[in-house]
Amino acid sequence: MRSVQAQLAFDELGTPLRDTTFVVFDLETTGAPPGPAAITEIGAVKVRGGEVLGEFATLVNPGTVIPPQIVSLTGITQAMVYDAPPIEEVLPAFLEFVGGAVLVAHNSGFDTSHMRAACEGHGYVWPKLTVVCTVRLARRVVPRDEVGRYNLTALALLFGAKTRPKHRALDDARATVDVLHGLLERVGNLGVHSLEELMGYLPEVTVAQRAKRHLAADLPSAPGVYLFKGPKDEVLYVGTAKDLRRRVRTYFTGSEGRSRIREMVALAERVDHVVCAHALEAEVRELRLIAAHRPAYNRRSKNRHQGWWIGLTDEAFPRLSVVRLPRPGVLGPFRNQADARTTADTLAGASGLRTCTQRISPRSANGTPCVLAELGRCGAPCAGRQSVEAYSPAVESVSGLIAGLDGRPLHTAAAHVERLAAGRHYEQAARHRDELAGLIRALGWAHRQASLASIGELIAAGPDGAGGWELAVIRYGRLASAGVARRGVPPMPVVETLVASAETVLPEPGPLHGAPPEEVGVLLRWLARPGVRLVRTTRPWAEPAAVAGWQGWLSLVADAHSLEHVG
Repeated sequence: MRSVQAQLAFDELGTPLRDTTFVVFDLETTGAPPGPAAITEIGAVKVRGGEVLGEFATLVNPGTVIPPQIVSLTGITQAMVYDAPPIEEVLPAFLEFVGGAVLVAHNSGFDTSHMRAACEGHGYVWPKLTVVCTVRLARRVVPRDEVGRYNLTALALLFGAKTRPKHRALDDARATVDVLHGLLERVGNLGVHSLEELMGYLPEVTVAQRAKRHLAADLPSAPGVYLFKGPKDEVLYVGTAKDLRRRVRTYFTGSEGRSRIREMVALAERVDHVVCAHALEAEVRELRLIAAHRPAYNRRSKNRHQGWWIGLTDEAFPRLSVVRLPRPGVLGPFRNQADARTTADTLAGASGLRTCTQRISPRSANGTPCVLAELGRCGAPCAGRQSVEAYSPAVESVSGLIAGLDGRPLHTAAAHVERLAAGRHYEQAARHRDELAGLIRALGWAHRQASLASIGELIAAGPDGAGGWELAVIRYGRLASAGVARRGVPPMPVVETLVASAETVLPEPGPLHGAPPEEVGVLLRWLARPGVRLVRTTRPWAEPAAVAGWQGWLSLVADAHSLEHVG
């Protein structure tokens, strides 16, 4: 005998299925793997409350040959798609038709993977929509001895579909609509009446997950941070939400496909929370809580102060070294050591710094020149061929580049790329071009972070979408206070209150003055949002003037990279 789900309280019902808009769709393809040119036909039906709201149907020219066996199966011939639009012309209309509806397909993994690949191949964004697979749902509610097989033909016959499936997109979509309605009628008898309950009924969500949905009962419908805690009061997982109650409920009623999260929910005993003024504060608090508790089920942000940096060594003939601890005059941070070393090698090659690790005496240098010296890429101070005075311009240019004051190494690197291209050494030119682009990105991001982190206090306001303002007080690259001035509330008194109660931040040595790189990055992205305004700062927020020119180079590099792939 099948178990019946416990009835949810009225306020937990979520979106009633009768009020949910579904777009049931089907594809026909050439039989090729998902890609930008595999679809030959799209059919879709939009329904809500049992009523058909609209239909979408079109043949698609795949731009390739349709194999004979596919022609035999679908009846779609090369002549039929000859004058049909290509998929890149169909996608905008289909995405508009889908809107914010719930997608439904029979074996949805096949159809959605093809649509996602087509979008990615032609520069469109495949929307993050809820997807219902009628095959998986049928396996939950229809016994095998009742249907035999779970293909569309068998289910359409079982539920008396008005349209017979025949491997044509619109007909199969119409048949799937009737199958969906038959399945929804059956799950309704099991107590599933909302979209949230329907997604929770799918196999990926375990009985243990659904049984713990009471853990979200006392959470507020407000932005903030939630913490799943285990049997020993240990923090298992930390996350953020615009609506704490709704987000945490999805762990118990939503289709959660990550096995480690299902395991985490099974261990959880309670869910704590911290209400935040807005999403920025929640994101920063999440970073700090993950770093403080190091939850076993979070995969990122556990070492918020760690990173890799590039700096000059302190010796007569300095070289670039990759280090873990930031100090004044270093470049970074980099996420991993490999990226830091690649950037250091690129910068050394562009400036003429040595790359060997030996210590060289300015008075008794008697080493053997390496291959780089023979190639003219190193002055060989190890063999006494280069004095400290002759070597110092390279050191000064690197120091100036890191500080944003000297662009000579970049000009040198760009000229080298041009020479390689002119000599038809295209592979080497492309490699050096990509290395130069990586260096420019690293410099630009490092300067933006360092610029923000150097300001003693910066106050900014961003629109909250409802006529009010989200406010942030930032001190030395850290969020010191956050609040909201709702519509109709004068913002400046709120600002002064936030400043008076803000956290005291003492700067530390290094480019970021002790601020965690991830937190500085979060603040920079928020400040760059449309509509965000600076209320006041203790000193002007500025970046090195040379950055603008470097960004122009980066655009050229990006264009060259794109043209290379198009060609």
